[in-house]
Amino acid sequence: QAQLVESGGGLVQAGGSLRLSCAASGRTFSLYSLGWFRQAPGKEREIVAVINWNGRSTYYADSVKGRFTISRDNAKNTVYLQMNTLIPEDTAIYYCAADRKPGLLLPDGYEYWGQGTQVTVSS
Repeated sequence: QAQLVESGGGLVQAGGSLRLSCAASGRTFSLYSLGWFRQAPGKEREIVAVINWNGRSTYYADSVKGRFTISRDNAKNTVYLQMNTLIPEDTAIYYCAADRKPGLLLPDGYEYWGQGTQVTVSS
């Protein structure tokens, strides 16, 4: 059974950094697009970043451009999200997702989801 497991969340002060990881198991996701989404209390789940299967194409939400970097290691079946210069508005549960279809920017299209990891940024 395919499974995505996020890690690396936590509490950090504004201006700090965190690196999220999402390890896949149960199948190989090397041909899948991988995305990071987040959901803050009372808000809808929103896209953060997406990376295509070979890592050569990425997309970032405007709110994180220049601060976050998505990357992947297909040999380890893992996707990463390096988050720098964090602000309180980044506080949310962060989820990774995977799908065979490329270029998906909406959460509804993704087939596989992790359970999420909490990121809290204090001011």
